[in-house]
Amino acid sequence: MKNVITGDLEFFKGIGQIQFEGPESDNPLAFRWYNAAQMVGGKTMEAHFRFACAYWHSFNGNGSDPFGSATHLFPWDEKSDPIARAKDKMDAAFEFMSKMQLPFYCFHDVDLVDYTDVISENEKRLETLVAYAREKQSASGIRLLWGTANLFSHRRYMNGAATNPDFQVLAHAGAQVKAAIDATIALGGENYVFWGGREGYMSLLNTNMKREQEHLARFLHLAKDYARKQGFTGTFFIEPKPCEPTKHQYDYDAATVIAFLQQYGLTTDFKLNLEVNHATLAGHTFQHELQVAADHGLLGSIDANRGDAQNGWDTDQFPNNLNELVETMLVILEAGGLGSGGVNFDAKIRRNSTDPADLFYAHIGSMDLFARALLAAHRILETSEFQKIRAARYASFDAGEGAAFEAGKLNLEDLRNYAVRMGEPETRSGRQEFLENLVNRYL
Repeated sequence: MKNVITGDLEFFKGIGQIQFEGPESDNPLAFRWYNAAQMVGGKTMEAHFRFACAYWHSFNGNGSDPFGSATHLFPWDEKSDPIARAKDKMDAAFEFMSKMQLPFYCFHDVDLVDYTDVISENEKRLETLVAYAREKQSASGIRLLWGTANLFSHRRYMNGAATNPDFQVLAHAGAQVKAAIDATIALGGENYVFWGGREGYMSLLNTNMKREQEHLARFLHLAKDYARKQGFTGTFFIEPKPCEPTKHQYDYDAATVIAFLQQYGLTTDFKLNLEVNHATLAGHTFQHELQVAADHGLLGSIDANRGDAQNGWDTDQFPNNLNELVETMLVILEAGGLGSGGVNFDAKIRRNSTDPADLFYAHIGSMDLFARALLAAHRILETSEFQKIRAARYASFDAGEGAAFEAGKLNLEDLRNYAVRMGEPETRSGRQEFLENLVNRYL
C-alpha cells in the first residue's frame, strides 16, 4: 500500500506507519498479532478480514452525547467553506488509514461532505468529494468496501424514509440513495448498505405496518434495479437493528430481515451486514446472528464493535473480548468467510479519549484481537475435537430411521412406532462446559 503522507499536510504528526512487530513487542503503536501477509488456512490475514475504517465515527464523531457537547475538536474540521473542510477531513482520513495500513473504508454520503436541503446542491457537493476521493484512492491503494446514504439524521426522516407515510419524503430518500449509489459506483465500491435507521414505528395507533413494509420492499427493488442498470455488480447489504431509535424497527434482527428478503424476492441480490452491538440490543449473541445468516447463505459483512452491559443503548465501543471473538471467528470460518464483505470498525473512541493517538490505539488493539481470534479459531478447527463432538450429538440422524426422517420418508405413525420399539432414550450430555474449556485452552 502506498504512503500518501506529505509534510505540512500531516494531521497525525509524530505517528508513522504502524508495523507488525510480533507478540513480544512493547510498542503501543505496533501490531503484535496482526500480520497482514501471514497465511492462515490458505488465505492471508488481510484477505480473511478485509478491515475497513468507519468514516463517520473516526472523522465525524466529536465525542458529544445527550448530556454534553463535543470533546473531540479536530484540526480538519475548522474551515468555514464546506468543500474545503470536507477535503481536509478526507486528507486526514486517508493519512490515518495509510498509517494504519487499512485496506478499506466505508461511508455515509453526509460523512463525506455536509448536505443542505437542496438536492441539486447536495449532488454537486458529493460529486466534488467523490472526484477527490478517487485521487486519494489511486494514490494510496485504499478501496471502498461499501457506501450508503444517511436516511435517518435529517428531520424530514423523523417518521422513516422508505417507510414514511408521506410520499414526498420517500421521494427525497430516493434522490439521496441514487446519488449515494452513483458515488459508490464511481469509487469502485464493492458493496452497498441499507441501514433502516428509522424504518419502523413509534406507535401502531398511527401506522399501517403492512403498507410501510411493502413500500420498503418496492424502494429496495427500485434501488437495486437502478444500480444494476448502472453496471454495479456488487452485493447489497441490509443491516439489522432492533428498537433504537424507533420503538420497533422493521429490520429487528437477522431472522426478521431474512424473512423480509424472502417474502419480497430480494435474496438474490441482498445479504446481511451484521453488527455486534445490534445483536446485543436484540437480545442475541453476535454468534447467533452470524449463524442465522450463514445458515441461509446470506452472511455478507460485519460491523465490529461492542456494547456495554450496563447501558441499554448502542455505545459502539471497540471490540476487546477475545473469548467472544474466537467464537465469532469459528462461525465465520465454518461459513467459508465473508466473501465481498469485510470487518468494518463501526466503533468510536470514548468521549474522554481526546489524544490523536487514541484513534490508533483503538484500531491497533481491535485488529490484533481479530488476528488472535483467527489464529485460535483456525487451530480449534484444525487440531481439536470441536467439530467431531458437535457432529456426534446428531449421529442418530446419520443412519437408519433418523436419516429416513431427514429425507422425508417417515410419517407421524412411524415416529410413534419407533419410539415404542426403542423405549425410553438415554440422556446424553451436551458437553457444554467441556467445549467452553476447549475454546479457552486455545486463547
